[in-house]
Parts: sequence; structure tokens; C-alpha cells
Amino acid sequence: MPSAKTLLVVIPAMPLLAAALTAVLGPRLLRTRSHWPTVLGVAFSFAASLLLLFQVHQQVRAEKNATFPSVTLWQWVDVDSSRLAAARTAALVESTAEAGAPPAAKQGTFSINVALQADPLTCVMLAVVTCISLLVAIYSIGYMRGDRGYWRFFSYIPLFVFSMTMLVSASNFLLLYVFWELVGLCSYLLIGFWYQRPAAAAAGKKAFLVNRIGDFGFALGVFLLWTTYGTLNYEDLFGPHHLPYAREALGTAICLLLLAGACGKSAQFPLHVWLPDAMEGPSPVSALIHAATMVTAGVYLVARCLPMFREAPGVLHVVAIIGGGTALLGAIIAVTQTDLKRILAYSTISHLGYMFLALGTGTLLGAVAGMFHLVTHAFFKSLLFLAAGSVMHAMGGVIDIRRFSGLRRRMPITHWTFLFGGLSMAGVIPFAGFFSKDAILLSLAECSGGLIYQTLYWTTFGGIVLIVLYTFRPYFIAFFGPEKIPKEAGDHAHESPRVMTWTLVILAFVAFSVGMVLEWNHVLSDFLAATPSWTTLPLPPAPEVLAKEHLAIALQSSAAVLITLACTAALYLGTRRVIVARLTGLLKLVGIYQLSFGKFFFDQIYWLFIILPAEGFAALCAWADNHVIDGLVNLCGAVPRWFGAALRPLQGGLIQFYALSMAIGLLIMLFLLLL
Repeated sequence: MPSAKTLLVVIPAMPLLAAALTAVLGPRLLRTRSHWPTVLGVAFSFAASLLLLFQVHQQVRAEKNATFPSVTLWQWVDVDSSRLAAARTAALVESTAEAGAPPAAKQGTFSINVALQADPLTCVMLAVVTCISLLVAIYSIGYMRGDRGYWRFFSYIPLFVFSMTMLVSASNFLLLYVFWELVGLCSYLLIGFWYQRPAAAAAGKKAFLVNRIGDFGFALGVFLLWTTYGTLNYEDLFGPHHLPYAREALGTAICLLLLAGACGKSAQFPLHVWLPDAMEGPSPVSALIHAATMVTAGVYLVARCLPMFREAPGVLHVVAIIGGGTALLGAIIAVTQTDLKRILAYSTISHLGYMFLALGTGTLLGAVAGMFHLVTHAFFKSLLFLAAGSVMHAMGGVIDIRRFSGLRRRMPITHWTFLFGGLSMAGVIPFAGFFSKDAILLSLAECSGGLIYQTLYWTTFGGIVLIVLYTFRPYFIAFFGPEKIPKEAGDHAHESPRVMTWTLVILAFVAFSVGMVLEWNHVLSDFLAATPSWTTLPLPPAPEVLAKEHLAIALQSSAAVLITLACTAALYLGTRRVIVARLTGLLKLVGIYQLSFGKFFFDQIYWLFIILPAEGFAALCAWADNHVIDGLVNLCGAVPRWFGAALRPLQGGLIQFYALSMAIGLLIMLFLLLL
């Protein structure tokens, strides 16, 4: 069996090799077979991720304080005599260290290695990323068939996988930031893949620019980390003998800047507006971005930095409030949307909020719950997006749920797999979402954070009702009722090709079973608890106390889910849709429907208060540049030209004029002498 260090290199190397081969050979040699390097490369990466996960899991079981594998590929930066940073770090350690505090990291050098690590948090992320990416790549063979950019699509996908695997494997913040930006570039290329369409090009640009806002904060946070601690290595910052964390304003500033980057990547309020527009990309791209790659990067960053966040005053409250608020906001908006993919996009925003909310408790229970939900969400959300892509594929590109219905007979596999994904997302027992949803509720119930976390617990509980409503509303509309096919589909509305439906079946099975597998004997929680950066987090209560509380929460949440599901079915099946129309009319009277359907008008607010003033300022600068600055420059050039033009008649080439000028000049000189 390959060593862990070898596997760490193979996992990102194979997708990178696949991207290079497809880019070079795809246009002329591979063409319609351009998917083979991608599928094989990501498959090798997934197999290596499973082997690495198995090896690290065995190591955790065998050793209480295991030393996890890491590999250094090369030394990137090595700068001597960073005395200013050393002095600042020494001052920080002296002012904050208590008796018996661990020694500071080595000072006087700035060394950055291209090094990879494999702790439990990294291993879980690698397994999820490569698994979802492999299934999406296989699905894309059928979905993208006939597209003129086929080879280009299958060169972007492995590059995206390479970037994400490097991001979660990095052992320092500078390497993390490099691949953080490369993930953003890949998302821009994939969201705007159909660049001939103005909406797709605009969506790619919007995603890129909105993320630059968060990434600017992230970059400042990395700079501040270096100037504060003199190191960017995880081992120095989160290891068992980490440096004492900065407190008060400095520590809060570092954590909030890092959080800004996380909010951008994971589409948290107020930087959530790019994610719904990302639906302009192909459906496999939506599944990849929303399930396991880009949007989970922010969750991973917060999970990695959780010990530092705990030490900064008030930061965990900010994380929890942003997460809880975003979860509720996304759910409210999703309830009234009519575009199937955008409904799922806002549900992604909502569920990412739940992950932030769990991490915001700052406890081991909350950290495990957040990552547990990340894993289950990756499978049921990729399933739902790919099922929506199957519907879109059959409907001739139409995705508006008002334009089709009764599809369960024509598309039975898509219908059943969408149902499995919906049941998992809604948290119906025994599907995966049930276990991770209740884990989040339990972490909030056990958190001793006072009124804030109690309020967030009940808003989260209320959000469960909205999850069921926005999940099964499109399901009942699209797959039940009289059959209605849009004209764009013609006579070709049928089930998707086998390469697509088999992918849906596999994901449906995993979405059903993964929660039970990971919850059995607490295999995931025990494994993640061994993450070095989590060893200082508060431990959960005694197992018997926890089990009793968990049972009560499970019964309450399951009752709420089943009652809401029954009510939704009653409203959207049969002849009771008239009740929906009346409720919609009532909500319109009080303005709530318009707020939800208009997405709370965030795009318009940003346009009015940010984009429009920026455009006005840019127009003013352009006018000043063209008329004031250029005018002054032109004036400086015009003065010698005018002077030269005035003297030009003196050089006419007439000898008589020169003689007369000499005579007149001589007379003037004589006159001056006489004076």
C-alpha cells in the first residue's frame, strides 16, 4: 500500500495532470473523448483519498496523540532577518504569555514551504471533494455531449479539483491563499463557461468581483497574521504548542478579516448575491460549486481557525449570527422562487448558514456538527442539482417550474432520485440530512452562550419548516399534476441518458445511507475530534445526558418535518392549490411575498448605494482626466507652440526682411547706447 506521503502528492497531482493533458490533446486529438483524462485522473485522486482516509483513521485509533503525515515538496520562500516581525512577535509573547506558556516559534526568518498535511479535517474534505467531483465528471459526459466547448469543460473541471484539493491540504496560510484565489479563477471560468450568453458572462464576472471583496479582507488577515505572530504555518498557530493568541482588538481584527474571506467564498450575508446568478453555468458546474468545492472552502477556513476564533472577543457570536441570519434569509427567499436551480441555490446559501451557525458555537460538538452537515449536504445537494439538470436536459433548457408538470411518468429515475435528495435535505428520518440537522440543533441546545444562541436555536428550528416547504413545493409542481411539456422540449422529453441516471442513483443511495454510516458508533465525530486544532475545544456533556437531549430534539424536529410535509402535499396536490393562491394574495397584501420574490432587493440596493455611486465617481474621474488633467497637460504643450507660432514669421527666407531687421536692430542698439 502506498505511504500517506505518497498519497498526499498523488491526490492533487492526478487532476493537474488530467487538466494539462485535456488542454493539450483535447482540441485536436481527444475531442469527444476529452472526458477520459478527467474521469481517470479524478478517479485515481478519489481512490488515493480513500486510502489516505483509511490510513489516518487507523492511526487515530491506534495512537491517542497521533502525529499526522505531512510532506514538503519544495521551499518556496526563505527570507532571513525579519527583525521587525520578530520583535513584534517577541513583544506579543511577552505581553500575553502566562506562566509555563509554550515558547514562540523560531524567529528571524520568513520561511514558506509548499507542504501538504493530512489531519482528520483534511482527510474528510479530500474524500468528499474527490467523490463528488468524480460523480459530477461522469454525469457531465452525458450532459455536455455535443457542446462545442466539450474539451474546454473537461480541462476546467480537473483544474478546479486540483485547486480545491491543494486548498484543503495546504499547511500554511500563504499556500492556502494561493489556491483560494485559484479556486476563484476556476469558478469564474466554469460559471461563465457559455460566455456567448450575456447572462453567463455577467454571472461569472459578478462571482469573481464579489469574491474579490471577501478575498481582500482575507489577504489583509494573512498579512496581519504574519506581522503579529511571525509565522503563517498551521503547526505554529494551531499545533499542540501553538503561540499565544492575540486578544482584544488585534485578535478580533485578524479573525474578522479571515471571516470576510470565508463569507465571500461560502456566500454568507452580505456577500451572498453571487451564488444564485452562478446558475447560469452548466448544471454539473452548479452541483460541483454548491456541493463540495468552492462554497465549502469558507466553512473549512472557519473550522480550521476555530481555536483562534474562540480567543477573540465576540467573533464566535458574529460567526453564529451571520450563519443563522443567512440560513433564515436564504430559506425565506427560496420559498417563492420559480427557477428550480435558483431555489436550490438559495437552499445552498441557507444550509451553508447552518454550518457557520454550528461552528459559531465554538464547541467540539458544534464543530463536528458543522462538518457533519457539510458531508451530508455535499451528497444530497449534488444529487438535487444533477436531478434538476436532468429535468433541464429533458425540457430543452427550460427550468421554470411554472412551465412543466407531471414529469414523474416520463422521467421516473429522475423523479425518485429527486425525492430521495429532497427527503434528505428536509431531514426526514433515516435520510442523511436528519442526522446532521439534529446534530446542529443539539450543538445549539448545549451551547452556554446565553440569549443569542437560544434565539438562534428557535430560528433554526423554524427554518426546518421552510426547508420542507421550499424543497417539496417544486417537487410536487414539477413531478405531479397533469403533464405539461414546454414547446422548447418538443417531442423529445424523456429520461436522461444512463451515464446521467446511474450517477443520480449512486448519489441517491449515498444520500440515504451516509448519515447512518457516519452516525453509527460516532465514527465521524471521534475521527474529527482528533484534529490537532480542535483538541482545545470544550468537550460535550456526558454521553447519557447528550443522548437524552438528542432524543428529545429528534422527536420534536421529526414531528415538525412530517407535519409540514403533509401540509405541503395537501396544498400542492389535488385541487387545493386554490388555497396557495389565496395565501400568496394575502402575503402580497402585506408585502412579504414581494420581499421574498424580489430576493429582498439586495441587487438593487447594492446597485443604488455601491455600483451607481462608484460609476458616478468613475465618470467624474474620467471627466477630470479628460478635461482638467489633460487640459493642463495640453496647455503646457500649447504655450511653446504659441510662442513658436509667433516667431515663425521672422523666419520667412526673404533676404530683404533680414537686412531690414538687422538695420532696425542696429538702430535700437545705437539708441540704447546714446541713452
